[in-house]
Formats: sequence, C-alpha cells, structure tokens
Amino acid sequence: MTSPAPDPVRETRRKREHERQAVVFGLIIVFLLIAGLAAAAMYSGAFSTPFSRPIYTPVAAAPQPEPCLPQVEGQPDGALPVPYSKVKVRVYNAADGSEPLADANEDVLTERGFNVVDTGNWLEKLGQSEIRAGTKGITRAYTLAAQYPDARLVLDDRTGATVDLLVGEQYSPPLSLDRVLLDAETPMEDAEGCLPPDQIDPVPQEVAPKEG
Repeated sequence: MTSPAPDPVRETRRKREHERQAVVFGLIIVFLLIAGLAAAAMYSGAFSTPFSRPIYTPVAAAPQPEPCLPQVEGQPDGALPVPYSKVKVRVYNAADGSEPLADANEDVLTERGFNVVDTGNWLEKLGQSEIRAGTKGITRAYTLAAQYPDARLVLDDRTGATVDLLVGEQYSPPLSLDRVLLDAETPMEDAEGCLPPDQIDPVPQEVAPKEG
C-alpha cells in the first residue's frame, strides 16, 4: 500500500503558519525583554518617569504682614488714636452685588466724625475687607480699623496720609460705638504679628476708577 503524495498547497499553508507563529512569539519575547530592561532601569534609578516626579501644587503667596504702629513724637508711651475729624478716608466697594456698601459705610463713618473724601467701586473684588495706607497714615489706619471687627491693614507706597477702606466679600459692619476700644488718652495696640513698616515691602498704591 503506497502512502498518499503530499499536498503542495497544504504544505505551503503549514509552512506559512509556522513562520507566522515564529514571528509572533519572537515579537512577544522582544517586548518582554524590553519591558524587563525598562523596569530594571526604573528600579535602579537610571532614568525617571513622569510618575516618579513629585506633583507640583502651586502655593498661594502669603499675605503681606500688617504694619506695626510707628513711634510718634510727643507720645513716648505709644501712638494715640487720631481724632476722627483728622482722618481722611476713601471708601470703596470691593464686593460683588449691587448693595451700596461704600455709601452705607460712608454714612456711618461721617456720622462718627471721619472725613470721607471719596466713595465708589474698587478695581477688583476682595475677600477680606482691607484698610490701605502709606507710612504717614498708619496711625490713621489703626484708628479706622478699630471701627471694624476684621478689616486687614495693608501698607502701600502712597506718600500722603489719606487711608482707603476697601469693603470686601466677607464684609462685617462697623462695630457699635460702645465696642470700639479707643480712648483718646490710651495708646493703641499693635496688630498681632505685625512688622515695623521699614521691614515691609509696600504694595503699589491703586486708585479706584471714576464712574461715568
């Protein structure tokens, strides 16, 4: 009995399948070798990956320290409050909304004797209310700040003694007069954590735009 003659077509197909399998297995082996080498390099620190880099989270700049009270000539025990009539104040709304906060504060401060010289809307929106002053207006800024529970003192580079009240989003109304801890004969106290003015880099003075 004779064996059947081999089928050329079947042999060719089988040969191609073997070649294809050899290519596939070869690619798998090469991939595994590359992956192994890369893993070993990362483990040994030969190169870094995006996952090995520390995640950078931007940190908000620390707020400027509040200025301490200056030494005042003739007041060796500490700076006394400035008479309200000698405190020139500009009051600006730095909060969202249509509520006329600047006008409302102008009414209260004028009633108490402060010299309000301007009102309007500020250039930007603020969270905490601020009282801004230059070095000549620090005692006036402290006198005004005593009227509010949480206004922050900010030193800017203005040359005059006028101070600005910027009413922010976290606005608190003025304290009632019986809670204002000022006495004409008692020196004022420094803000907690303050620095001498000459150790603070003042922010640039900003001027509120005129409406209309």
